[in-house]
Amino acid sequence: MVRLLLIEDDPTIRTPLIRALSERGHAVAAAYTAMGGLQTALDERPDLVVLDLGLPDLDGIQLLRMLRAVSSVPVIIATAKDDEAEMVRGLDAGADDYVVKPFTAAQLEARVRAVLRRGAGPQESAATTVVGDLRIDPGAREASLAGVMLDLTPREFDLLHHLAVRAGRVVTKRELLTEVWRVPYGSADKTVDVHLSWLRRKLGETAQDPRYLHTVRGVGVRLSAPADRR
Repeated sequence: MVRLLLIEDDPTIRTPLIRALSERGHAVAAAYTAMGGLQTALDERPDLVVLDLGLPDLDGIQLLRMLRAVSSVPVIIATAKDDEAEMVRGLDAGADDYVVKPFTAAQLEARVRAVLRRGAGPQESAATTVVGDLRIDPGAREASLAGVMLDLTPREFDLLHHLAVRAGRVVTKRELLTEVWRVPYGSADKTVDVHLSWLRRKLGETAQDPRYLHTVRGVGVRLSAPADRR
């Protein structure tokens, strides 16, 4: 049984979701304020949090940052805005995924399964991967660049590791969605681009001036050491 925490102030959304998710066999706790949600998360220790960004007492992004300071629980943000800037704010603050309102309980449950599968799934390789100055240890879930530890979210680490073990090969967005996000192609297209953007920033590069992550227009992305540019 998956323990979910739904932080949502709108009862017309909260109540049906609680009922629908409970009928699907989940244990669902709920809160309608940011501070109430934070306290419930600390007390109940859920397996995953679904967080509405438009809360009455505190901005949802602020709550997410507070939650990330004390917990690594997976978080799916729910937003009424199909706005890339809003999604980037949430992902940068530590969210693992997002859903755009209106959404059904079935759609949310699919995202929950995908996030939890990724967190629980075995690593495809237990060996440390080295690409140039990049060093990735899947066992410890640590990555460093030129000896400096990288502060990566769980999804950023999985994305970097997936690309690193395929260094030199172009990996398509379809493959990243199905293998890293475990969702069907097209269901979260912007998510890949957003995560690649933030991963580039943490690697000290940009799409216009890449060092490790090279976009192959119309195909996908390739990770390779700077000396291996082709």
